[in-house]
Amino acid sequence: MNGEEAGFDIREIQKILPHRYPFALIDRVISYRKGESLHAIKNITMNEPVFTGHFPGEPIFPGVLLLEAMAQATGLLGFKMMENEVGADEMYLFAGIDNARFKRQVIPGDRVDFHVTFVKEKRGIWKFSGVAKVDGKLAATADLMCARRKIPA
Repeated sequence: MNGEEAGFDIREIQKILPHRYPFALIDRVISYRKGESLHAIKNITMNEPVFTGHFPGEPIFPGVLLLEAMAQATGLLGFKMMENEVGADEMYLFAGIDNARFKRQVIPGDRVDFHVTFVKEKRGIWKFSGVAKVDGKLAATADLMCARRKIPA
């Protein structure tokens, strides 16, 4: 078992992931175990552009964006797993999702804790298990897949 590593902030996240506002959905990595798991957070504020239409007067953070944030967390873990082996012309892409479940609404003022765990790799596809929690209560779960691919020239 690998030791737990200290987390990192948005500057490091932006060095790893290509996502930018308004689609950068991970604010900070709290900690990770290389090759095993990662704990990241997203602070949900009323300033999220999605709340303009989802829903006026009753803001709810969309479940699909919780899944995207989970996928971004798996990308961060995947990159850290292969940190010295990823070329400048490569990136991790979201390849699939199974067993997505939503258990509670996420609203402005919530801090979402994402816990992703590496499950296995098969033929270049990596499988992860993800959990999103707010105040220790389950908000969403999913099994996610990602793949390392060359960036088209």
